[in-house]
Amino acid sequence: MKTIEPDVITKEVKRLAIEAATYLEKDVLDVLECAKNKECGLAKSILEQIIENDNLAASENVPMCQDTGITIVFVEIGNEVYIPGDIYDAINKGISLGYTEGYLRKSVVKSPLNRMNTKDNTPAIVHIKHVLGDTLKITVCPKGAGSENMSRVKMLVPADGIQGIKDFVLTTVKEAGGRPCPPLIVGVGIGGDLEKCALLAKESLLRPIDDESSDLDAKSLEKELFEEINKLNIGPMGLGGKTTALAVKVNLYPCHIASLPVAVNIQCHASRHKVVILW
Repeated sequence: MKTIEPDVITKEVKRLAIEAATYLEKDVLDVLECAKNKECGLAKSILEQIIENDNLAASENVPMCQDTGITIVFVEIGNEVYIPGDIYDAINKGISLGYTEGYLRKSVVKSPLNRMNTKDNTPAIVHIKHVLGDTLKITVCPKGAGSENMSRVKMLVPADGIQGIKDFVLTTVKEAGGRPCPPLIVGVGIGGDLEKCALLAKESLLRPIDDESSDLDAKSLEKELFEEINKLNIGPMGLGGKTTALAVKVNLYPCHIASLPVAVNIQCHASRHKVVILW
């Protein structure tokens, strides 16, 4: 067994929380640059400003967006890894330190009813998966409310078919308009049940922005949705243009013969996530 101490996890989560808020991944910047070159007029100008903002955030070591989000943490624990302590506590200590010492906006309330701020952006939303191996993989993803609030889940029935899925995704994006700060990355989860499809959609946003699904049906749907979404003329920040979506990601999972659960998790252009692998 390999031992990973809780304080190591705390230290790494703190670092990832600050870096995720500050440094946009190169693959996303590259796609933004490509989109800018296809636009003209106001849409082009907006994309230029977005790119300039992201570059300034990195060079000045400040958040790229004022909404530094609620923090989602994905953890993959190898079966040969031993953590002598509470991993949830270690993660939340890291989030607390990252948001306080990194001067990131604290946006989490203790109860959705009394709305009292926790003042350190904890607790995080933590998803743990047990895998084979001797490593611990941690992915920290700040998710802003502007895009998250525009996400939707719908329990379709098999008779709705692929067209029903497409209609739901397109309606969700169209109704969102400029509120989630497009251009978007649109994550789609299909299958499982109510909560599983939502998790699939969230996980799809972690995929490299330029990859394609290994499932041929999902790959085809990604392409079709991408083309249809970019015909909506919502454009950068909702002010019109060719670029409403930078990418569409579809993740699938088996489901009940009588069900067709679908979730759409919308991500704004600030697609923030950072990863560390500990061993």
